[in-house]
Amino acid sequence: MVGSENYLKIEQPKFDDPVKILIVRSPYYEDISNNLIKGASAEVEAVGGTWDVIDVPGALEIPSAIGIAERMKDYDGYVALGCVIRGETTHYETVCNDSSRALTLLGLQGLCIGNAILTVENKAQAEVRADPNAQNKGAGAAAAALHLIALARKWGSERKGVGFKPAIQEN
Repeated sequence: MVGSENYLKIEQPKFDDPVKILIVRSPYYEDISNNLIKGASAEVEAVGGTWDVIDVPGALEIPSAIGIAERMKDYDGYVALGCVIRGETTHYETVCNDSSRALTLLGLQGLCIGNAILTVENKAQAEVRADPNAQNKGAGAAAAALHLIALARKWGSERKGVGFKPAIQEN
């Protein structure tokens, strides 16, 4: 069970300039997503950051909303929140795999994203993972996004070329 596991929690990063996070959630299971927001927002506030929340219809729309926000707004990072509970059809696999894959692809493009789209067998499992008084996965996703932002800021100086670089560069 998630709540009884021992795990290493990396110390929160420190920021000279405040961070601004967009939390994108699918509120299909509203009680679960509200608890995930409690965890995520507390984690962001603990480092002096600010956050906004937008709702989308389902987990498959979360990556698209993050992609749109990245092009049109000024956020340092993103937290994806939702819950997918296995049903009687293969739709579960499609939603879980495709939302995760899309978030990973956005991350590989340089976006700082924490993923707490819960993929569970039943609502009881989701409630444990969203418990604000335990190992809340929303808080974990926000922590992941914050650590990625810290890395991006650390390594965000002038980019180095990859591969061959001529000995003399003309301006």
